[in-house]
Amino acid sequence: QVQLVESGGGSVQSGGSLRLSCAASGLKFGSYCVGWVRAGSVGIASLDTGAYTSYHESVKGRFTISRDNDKNTFYLQMNDLKPEDTAMYYCVVDGEHAKCNGGYRRLTRYDYWGRGTQVTVSS
Repeated sequence: QVQLVESGGGSVQSGGSLRLSCAASGLKFGSYCVGWVRAGSVGIASLDTGAYTSYHESVKGRFTISRDNDKNTFYLQMNDLKPEDTAMYYCVVDGEHAKCNGGYRRLTRYDYWGRGTQVTVSS
């Protein structure tokens, strides 16, 4: 059974940083497209096996998605956080494709979702 578990959420002040982690079990995600989704409905970042990344305009230049295949974990480094970044963040994995065709937008591709981790940014 595939499980994705997020961690690293919390409360920070505007301008602060957080790093979200997503640990996968039951699946070696190193062969697949992975991503992060905000509030369950807004794709914000994706990363394919060729290290190609794609970001929502609202986080470009502030957030960085990365992966450590040896640890079967991927990350979202969030810098210069703003109050509008406040949301539940979900890690997601496309269990079929190595490429993230359509970039961060195409949420329907993702087969596996974590339960989410809350990020709260105060002004």
